Amino acid sequence: MSDVKKVVLAYSGGLDTSVIIPWLKENYGCEVIACCVNLGQPEDYAAVEKKAIASGASKAYIVDAQEEFVKDYIWPTVKAGAVYEGKYLLGTSFARPLIAKILVDVAQQEGADAIAHGATGKGNDQVRFELAIKALAPNTKIIAPWREWEFKGREDCMEYAAKHNIPVVATKSHPYSMDQNVWHLSHEGGHLEDPANAPKDDVLLVCKSQMEAPDAVTEVTIDFKEGVPVAVNGKQASPLALLQMLNDIGAKNGIGIVDIVENRLVGMKSRGVYENPGGAIIMYAHRELEYLCLDRATYHYKEQIANKYAELVYDGMWFAPLRDALQAFVDTTQQTVTGRVTLHLYKGNIMSAGATSPYSLYSQEFVTFEEDDVYNQADAEGFINLFGLPLKINALMKEKSHQ
Repeated sequence: MSDVKKVVLAYSGGLDTSVIIPWLKENYGCEVIACCVNLGQPEDYAAVEKKAIASGASKAYIVDAQEEFVKDYIWPTVKAGAVYEGKYLLGTSFARPLIAKILVDVAQQEGADAIAHGATGKGNDQVRFELAIKALAPNTKIIAPWREWEFKGREDCMEYAAKHNIPVVATKSHPYSMDQNVWHLSHEGGHLEDPANAPKDDVLLVCKSQMEAPDAVTEVTIDFKEGVPVAVNGKQASPLALLQMLNDIGAKNGIGIVDIVENRLVGMKSRGVYENPGGAIIMYAHRELEYLCLDRATYHYKEQIANKYAELVYDGMWFAPLRDALQAFVDTTQQTVTGRVTLHLYKGNIMSAGATSPYSLYSQEFVTFEEDDVYNQADAEGFINLFGLPLKINALMKEKSHQ
């Protein structure tokens, strides 16, 4: 262990990373530099920095990467329509590669020997952090204390923190493991570990529950350009500001609350509750616009791509060549996904209320049930005969074989 002189730690100020600083110093005898990346989690960053130093870090970096997060990680995933197992909007999954990228930058700047993280040996985040580091800095040593130390769980960590006079947010009465950024807030642990338990009232911290949401419909319009939002209710703003506006609107209406038992990459199932108010609205609206603007073959194939893209991101493969290749396909499909979508929000529900696009492939002239001059219904007979020819030949073969 003596070969490690300086470590950059992915630091949040929470329970796990709070105890890692003194643990690294005790067990590796190294200098620890804390790096906290602001992706939209509501923290007192001055206090986080002060706490890192007080816990034993020689230096603390506070990096605001919110705009980069939305523009370079969230928007590409929105364009892909990537949702893991039909529910999870990947809020933690695509945050980890950006954090890892910044850790690598700091480590190179500081001449550090290693990078450490607070992900457990049971979770997905250890894979996401480490695959990103391997892709960006293949010769950097990685330290994962949860895979080394003697602590068996968070209660042991709380006891260690108490012995070292490190204040922590998590307590035995509020034991949730949470991850928050501008895209989502996740909750795991505590009574949520039993899928038979309904979430308690104290779980939701961002969204109103459906019962508390207003008894009136909220209308929202989103303008998209080439697959990404550019305006909300006619107001243009930066990617971060647009997402924050939709977070506020969605949270008030109980939008984006997801309860899922998901398949972790490491082989076990885990139960989590996610709050994705703005994300749920954006993903819904984006899909509505694609219905209008993409042809059948492209839309159906893109659905397959979306599932693979989501799996790659979930598995920590953000910097993989395949994810880059799929992104190139996705970006091509988004060249005509431009227009306006109107939605109605009501007590946790999102309802379509119209969509328009200069690239719309919908033609009322062709699809109308009324009289038209562009579609000869008699043409359908020949189409059906040819399309159904394999079925007819197969049936004739069966008849002949039974004679």
